[in-house]
Amino acid sequence: MTAARERSGHACPMTRRTTAADPSQGSLLDEEPATAIEPGPAPDAGPITEVYTDGACRGNPGPGGWAWAVDGGPSGYGSEPHTTNQRMEVRAVIEALRALPGPVHVVSDSTYVVNCFRQKWWVGWRRRGWRNSQGKPVANRDLWEPLLKLALDGGRPVTFSWVKGHSGDKMNDLVDRLATEAADRQ
Repeated sequence: MTAARERSGHACPMTRRTTAADPSQGSLLDEEPATAIEPGPAPDAGPITEVYTDGACRGNPGPGGWAWAVDGGPSGYGSEPHTTNQRMEVRAVIEALRALPGPVHVVSDSTYVVNCFRQKWWVGWRRRGWRNSQGKPVANRDLWEPLLKLALDGGRPVTFSWVKGHSGDKMNDLVDRLATEAADRQ
C-alpha cells in the first residue's frame, strides 16, 4: 500500500478510499484503490500530483459529500450529515492534501477555493484578524485555517486551477459523482 493511500482515510470515520477506471459504470464508492500515477517532475520540487476535488450538498445546508481523485491513481471521499456546499468544497482539498505527499496541483470547479489562493484572499483575512473585507468574520474559518497550513506552510508547492463544472471534464465529472454519491448515502 502506498503512503498516499495509507494516509487518505485518516480524517474522519466517514472517509473511504476508491479509484475508478471508468466513471460511467455504476457506483464508484466501493471499488479498490490503485496506485497514483505521477506526472513528470517539476524543477527542484519532485513530481507534481494533479488532483481533482469537489464538494456536494443535498440542500444547503443539508447532507454533504466531498471527494478527491488523481487520474489513474488514488482517490478519497467522505460525508457530513449537516453542512454546506462551500464547506464540502474546502474539505475535499484538505483531505486531498492530507493524503498526497509532495508537490500537488489542485483542480477544482469551486471559485471559492481557487480564488482564495489565486487572488490571495487569505492575506487579507490574516491581516484583518480573520475578518473579510466587509469586517465580518470569515466564513468557514475552522476549515480555512487547516487548509492554509497544508497549502502554504506545508513545505511543498501547492498550486490551484479552476475547471468549469459539468462541462464534460472526465476527472471533474468523476469527483462530482463521488461527492454526490457520498452525500446521498447518508
